[in-house]
Amino acid sequence: MCRHHFRVWGAASTRTLPRSCCVFSVWTMLFLPLVLSCLSGLASPVEVKRPRGVSLTNHHFYDESKPFTCLDGSATVAFDRVNDDYCDCKDGSDEPGTAACPSGRFHCSNAGYRPQYIPSSRVNDGICDCCDTTDEYNSGVVCENTCKEMGRKERETLKQMAEVAREGFERKKALMEEASKRKEEKQRKLAELQDGKKPVEERVEALRLLKEAAEKPEKEAKDAHMNVWEAQKMAERAAKDQARGEEAFWELDSDADGVVSVAELQAHAELDVDGDGTLSESEAQGLLGASSQADLVQFQSTVWAAIKDKYKGEGLADAQPLPKTPVGEDQDPQLGTHLDPLSPEDEYDEEDEGEDASDEDGVEEEAKVPPITASSDDKAAEHESEKMPPYNEATQDLIDAAQKARDQFEEAEKSLKDMEESIRSLEKEISSDFGPHGEFSYLYNQCYELTTNEYIYRLCPFSRVSQKPKHGGSETSLGTWGSWAGPEDDKFSVMKYEHGTGCWQGPNRSTTVKLSCGKETLVMTTTEPSRCEYLMEFVTPAACHEPKEVVHDEF
Repeated sequence: MCRHHFRVWGAASTRTLPRSCCVFSVWTMLFLPLVLSCLSGLASPVEVKRPRGVSLTNHHFYDESKPFTCLDGSATVAFDRVNDDYCDCKDGSDEPGTAACPSGRFHCSNAGYRPQYIPSSRVNDGICDCCDTTDEYNSGVVCENTCKEMGRKERETLKQMAEVAREGFERKKALMEEASKRKEEKQRKLAELQDGKKPVEERVEALRLLKEAAEKPEKEAKDAHMNVWEAQKMAERAAKDQARGEEAFWELDSDADGVVSVAELQAHAELDVDGDGTLSESEAQGLLGASSQADLVQFQSTVWAAIKDKYKGEGLADAQPLPKTPVGEDQDPQLGTHLDPLSPEDEYDEEDEGEDASDEDGVEEEAKVPPITASSDDKAAEHESEKMPPYNEATQDLIDAAQKARDQFEEAEKSLKDMEESIRSLEKEISSDFGPHGEFSYLYNQCYELTTNEYIYRLCPFSRVSQKPKHGGSETSLGTWGSWAGPEDDKFSVMKYEHGTGCWQGPNRSTTVKLSCGKETLVMTTTEPSRCEYLMEFVTPAACHEPKEVVHDEF
């Protein structure tokens, strides 16, 4: 008798056969390879038998001819204890097709679609998790096998994705070529700017020296002109002050005897010295220089300087005070207006002293001492008098020459600054990491927007990310360019933007930008997975990889 082993589902058995069977088996062993060779073109693939829930790649661990060793090596059990609905292994590997082990996994073959693993707890739970329905083999639930339809849809999707990837990669190759040309052009331009910088610096320095040389005589001439004008103004102010003092003298000399007495000063309470509202006799004598009276010369030299800040003319004795205005050196501090000197015709005439004053004479006398009032014409004349007179021709020529030198210097200096800024910008761009072949360089100095119900999000690659309310409001920074932050094997798949506007009682805002392959360049989505941390999905052909042939597994 000979023995022949037959494979059955999930177990192994041995049966004893007659000798004739053994002879047949020998014959079969001799000629079977030839028969299989002839039928290989007609026979369908032979399904590899394996316990329920075991993947094709793991079937060799489940050999019915010998005991089963747990995949984690924790125990070895007889093979008939595989899928016996009792968990013997810590990793659940002895129960791949039942729900006995909490840590077990059931493998769905899903022929026609993608294979998958599901937790063993879902086996025979009344819900079809595998599209081939193999997880509900003993639950009584009737499921429809949807693997073929799902596979068809997935293949259609994969086909579309493959087309996008192919077109995107073609676009990426063009971007790489453009980036190489652009980098060469920028390097050439940078070299030209660096070579041309020194002559411009020398020109700027030469024009600086010319400017300084032209400004020196200009300053001397302008200072001389200013000094003359200041001296003229001081002389005019002194003359005005003397005229005002003389006018005040004749106003204070009420009896027209040619002197101002103590009694005449006391008639003006505003000249009070100690602030008690009256001018005492001793205070008046003090103003008169310890004398009882003062003539015009003594008044101008001694008295007027002491009283001019307080003295009010007779014409303003009963008038309302004028609005406060800035008081210049040549203005009366009480009136805020200029006092014009008396004309020779208005000076006191001694011949009139003994004559009786008639009404007509009274009018004439009043005309001699008119009320001191401010008029708009006087103010305009005063303002005009304060304006510096124009420069003479020689000074103006020096000013024009200096201004021309300044203009030339400033123009050259601006050209140098613009050149230096261009050099810095080119150096920064050339040194930036735009990918292995510069494919991301086309994003530099570009911005892309995404509008939602509430906000307008703006991504400027290699610069910043911002958020602005859709219906008005200020812009908020969501971060500035930091670095590439993808995994080691795909570094250029993630961008990181940091140090944005700070959140209230929170960290500074930051944004992670995930890049994916696409024919176009656009921001797809923006979310805030956690407070003040934003996530953007950005599509660009620069993120596309060279398409590979898809290998379909048969089940």
